[in-house]
Amino acid sequence: MVNSANRKYDKILQSAIEIISEKGLEKTSISDIAKKANVAQGTFYLYFRSKHALIPAIAENLLQLLLKKIKNRSNGKEDFWEILYIIIDETFETTKEYKEVLVLCYGGLAFGYSMETWEAIYSPYYQWFENVLSKAINNNQIVQINVEWHAKMMINLIENVAERLYIAKDHGNTLEETKQELFHFLKRSLTHNPS
Repeated sequence: MVNSANRKYDKILQSAIEIISEKGLEKTSISDIAKKANVAQGTFYLYFRSKHALIPAIAENLLQLLLKKIKNRSNGKEDFWEILYIIIDETFETTKEYKEVLVLCYGGLAFGYSMETWEAIYSPYYQWFENVLSKAINNNQIVQINVEWHAKMMINLIENVAERLYIAKDHGNTLEETKQELFHFLKRSLTHNPS
């Protein structure tokens, strides 16, 4: 059972994500967040020292949401290539839905937090994907690779392509063409015979 402290934290976090998505961080006040979360402004400060302190929590929340969606869709699937396409598809959808908040997270984490903060936030995703890659190697679906390094590199590449499409508005191809190009690029890099 979730206790009331966790519910308040979640309400504050979700309210912050919604308001920041609409107004941006600078135009969002702590009183806006507290009002939307239906908590006292002082309650906000029990969990966060400032609105900027929300940034790692928001980044972690969005990454957990993404990983949950990926796991739900790939549950029971054995084909690595099907799982890879799910990762690409869900990353693109999450980036589209939360693009304003993601810009804030990347900027805030880059300037206000260490690389260790990023690594801690991404660690569950990296570990899950390392397991997926190891299983694909054992099933002879992909070539032998450095699983730890490739998990990080591939996740970062997929996110970067999605960000270029939705945040940088790099529209050289359609959405589906972009996802297919990325998928086939990764497939060629992980197989002896990419056909």
